[in-house]
Amino acid sequence: MTTQFLVEQIRKKESFLCIGLDTDLDKVPEHLLEEEDPIFAFNKAIIDATHHLCVAYKPNMAFYEAYGIKGWKALEKTITYLNSHYPEQFTIADAKRGDIGNTSTRYAKAFFEDLGFDSVTIAPYMGKDSVEPFLAFKEKHTILLALTSNLGAFDFQTKMVDGKELYKQVLETSQTYENSENLMYVVGATKAEFLKEIRNIIPDSFLLVPGVGAQGGSLKEVCKYGMTKDIGLLVNSSRGIIYASNGVDFAQAAAVKAKELQLQMRMELNKE
Repeated sequence: MTTQFLVEQIRKKESFLCIGLDTDLDKVPEHLLEEEDPIFAFNKAIIDATHHLCVAYKPNMAFYEAYGIKGWKALEKTITYLNSHYPEQFTIADAKRGDIGNTSTRYAKAFFEDLGFDSVTIAPYMGKDSVEPFLAFKEKHTILLALTSNLGAFDFQTKMVDGKELYKQVLETSQTYENSENLMYVVGATKAEFLKEIRNIIPDSFLLVPGVGAQGGSLKEVCKYGMTKDIGLLVNSSRGIIYASNGVDFAQAAAVKAKELQLQMRMELNKE
């Protein structure tokens, strides 16, 4: 999945929506619990109902690892289904890994080679030698946590270090890494007011933007300050879409919510 192909899909679908597959068995419709693999059954139904409205899917690893081997098998079936039936979708392993050397290489192999994801989220706290093993996979994308949407982001990310916020130093330093052209960054929608300064540092990089919807982020503000000539945005919504209903109509309800966001995105794209 090249960046050029991703941009083409965004323009074709008039959407830069990413749907988070944060599948929780405590929240899925009860009738699915009778399925042999309720996690995969839920994911498959959501994907089939929404694939024409989005350009990316983002399973959060915690929601699969929590169920042990059953969860991991459901994840494997989900990514295999996406890659075989909807190969135009950009896939993100929301794993937030970050370790050094050979450990990072093994994490990269797990998500890029074994499971076949297009990208993986990485925590940059341990620096260059924790990130470059992921960047060594030149046909894949590494998505660094830069400025996240949670309240605790202010604990460290915006702290001033030598006269500059730490998240800005992460952005600047990461651009010196080998194969940095394959970097994307997580910037929360609840931090939209920071996007103008972020774009001064990384004017062309794609941003994965969580926090629109359930966390209250503004799509208009994100687009106003974050959109580039090649769009440069993947806006994620998870709970607001996949749990729109807990009845038998859950997939159709998810499609309705996804369509609402897609129409808003079409309007923003037409402003270019």
